[in-house]
Amino acid sequence: MKVMAIGSIVKPLTPEQRQQVMPNEVPATLKHYLDGKIEQFWFRQDAPGVIFLMSVESVEQAKATIEALPLVTGGYAKYDFMQVGPLAPLGLLIQ
Repeated sequence: MKVMAIGSIVKPLTPEQRQQVMPNEVPATLKHYLDGKIEQFWFRQDAPGVIFLMSVESVEQAKATIEALPLVTGGYAKYDFMQVGPLAPLGLLIQ
């Protein structure tokens, strides 16, 4: 199953907080990437935050994975989760 995890920064970090949190956030995120749970990631252009395309068993697994990241547990970020799939209406064009 593919899930988009759309992150927003809800409490900006001070430089001191950034130095404290990011050394844990980055390796935790990269571990999920190397484990195949995060397939792609982007920095949002419309607001502070990131978007992850995830490959997981369920939306609940995506939530559990992302909500354990340090920025979320520290109250700095929140995510919205959306299951996505193929653009099924395109099938009408080939029938």
